[in-house]
Amino acid sequence: MKKPALLIIDMQNDFASKNAILPVAGAEEVISPLKQVLSEFRARNLPVFHVVRVHHPDGSDVEWFRAEKFKSTPFAIRGAPGAEVIDALKPAPGEYILEKIRMSAFIGTGLDLILRTLGVEVVVIVGIQTPNCVRTTVFDAMAYNYETILVHDATGAQTKEIHEANVLDMKNIGVHIIETAELPTWLNA
Repeated sequence: MKKPALLIIDMQNDFASKNAILPVAGAEEVISPLKQVLSEFRARNLPVFHVVRVHHPDGSDVEWFRAEKFKSTPFAIRGAPGAEVIDALKPAPGEYILEKIRMSAFIGTGLDLILRTLGVEVVVIVGIQTPNCVRTTVFDAMAYNYETILVHDATGAQTKEIHEANVLDMKNIGVHIIETAELPTWLNA
């Protein structure tokens, strides 16, 4: 089997905790399956990346279309509790915390270099939110020639309809869609 790595997208306090300032409606229901996915990767000592959005306190690195939102509700400030991974998924020693300032985990980060250095050929993607950060990371992974797996029930969006429409689009470009229950068998193959 090709070596996989897990990319957990934006499961941060500002978006996925009970006190989130910009809550993603589907975040809470993906936590339990995501914990199972994380447990499978940890049990096999496979690479885990906690991908987090972070911004400078003045918002100078926020996308232009989010600048007004950031002014009224600053989010994911580097070093602040809101930018940290939620308690249920706290990174373990040896796991990677990858900071990004754009939707994709590949844009402006060293992710591709680290994955290639580790010999990773397959990325398994989970987290929030499906039409934005998850989808752009998936598309960039495909563009960088990684086999890409999306764990359907460990990924979420503001609504089920948005989630399902985006999952279908990703499936149609060749992304493998699996459920959490299928992951152990897939990892053992």
